Amino acid sequence: MKKLITLLLLFVSLTAAAQTSANNYIEKYKEDAVKLMNLHGVPASIILAVAMHESANGTSQIAKYLNNHFGMKGKNSSTKIRSSYRGYESVESSYEDFITMLKNRRQFNTLFDKYTHYDYKNWVWGIQRGGYAASRTWGSQVMATIKKFKLYEYDNRPEAAPEPVFNSPVPAAKRTASVYKVKKGDTLGAISKKTGVPVKSLMRKNSLKSTSLDIGQRLKI
Repeated sequence: MKKLITLLLLFVSLTAAAQTSANNYIEKYKEDAVKLMNLHGVPASIILAVAMHESANGTSQIAKYLNNHFGMKGKNSSTKIRSSYRGYESVESSYEDFITMLKNRRQFNTLFDKYTHYDYKNWVWGIQRGGYAASRTWGSQVMATIKKFKLYEYDNRPEAAPEPVFNSPVPAAKRTASVYKVKKGDTLGAISKKTGVPVKSLMRKNSLKSTSLDIGQRLKI
């Protein structure tokens, strides 16, 4: 029991430390994020949340030694660490480079015209769809950070504007398997020509072990 209590206290301590680290980061860089939002249209919540996620609230090695808060790859001249990540003269330069990247890459630059500076939900998923990060959970993690720390409050959403809703793509209708009824004189080759489905596919879909067919037999195509 004593060991369990110790572990719980350690967990609470680490959680509190992480919370403090995040709050300190927000307080330090929120003005930079809002400034960039006003200049370029990227939600301040997105800028802050991505930076917090990629830099572990400014505590990662590349954040400390390279001023890199967005995980951008490139050259650096650091003598303190060996890294394939880009080095910056200042954290502000890292923030500006993130915006430049979004504007210059085709998979991201359409977001500026499609979404407002307070539509953080669609910005998150748009950046993920563009391939910013390899992790499939990246968008969910960034979204969780925005909501946990209420970063959307820095997006200056007009009072009259409704809260943006994520426009999830409409799933494609499930394709219904077509069926061909075997007629007198039909062969798999003839059916293949009629339907455009290769003989091998016909056999695989219908678990056929031979090319023999029965009149009236139904085949999935």
